[in-house]
Amino acid sequence: MTDSGYPIPEEDRERETEVRKSRFIARVHAVRDRQQAMERVALAQQDHPNASHHCWAYVLGRPGAATSAAMNDDGEPSGTAGKPILNVIEHKAIGDVLVVVIRYFGGVKLGAGGLVRAYAGATESVLGDLPLRRETPQIHYRLVLDFADEQPLRHWLDQHGGALIDICYAEQVTAEIAVPGTLQQALVDFAGSQGIDHTEAQPRR
Repeated sequence: MTDSGYPIPEEDRERETEVRKSRFIARVHAVRDRQQAMERVALAQQDHPNASHHCWAYVLGRPGAATSAAMNDDGEPSGTAGKPILNVIEHKAIGDVLVVVIRYFGGVKLGAGGLVRAYAGATESVLGDLPLRRETPQIHYRLVLDFADEQPLRHWLDQHGGALIDICYAEQVTAEIAVPGTLQQALVDFAGSQGIDHTEAQPRR
């Protein structure tokens, strides 16, 4: 069974809504890890230093089986901002995604229920018609091969959209590669035909 991937944002996008004089500016970004997500949150804080709150949530990995998820209320009452943002993301079944909602307080308190609806609505506005593309998970392998097999390996990777992550020369060549999950069996067949030892490896962080 091949892995056809999962949807992620095709582009960054920003949408603004207003609820009882408070402005809610929602941004969406495709992110691959927590560091990248926090950089986008810091950018929102930099772009809107006078905003009352910068609330956010992200999902990394496949929707419904995420490798990581997190949220932050940034001073709003607990559960009224980050959680509604995350709920909408999960309902949309989008992976590798961060949503930041920037709020400018308009002087009228919304109450807990009003905040939940406002943050969920802002998130819905930015995700509603968002263009998506499919992310095919990469599988990392560590190969041990003879020197004569290095060029055939490089050629195979070029033909199949794989990547050589690292290579080390000793008595034999040790190569770390990444290939789309859909080509897992093709790689196994290639390695077998060349007599190359291979083991699945953990991706680098």
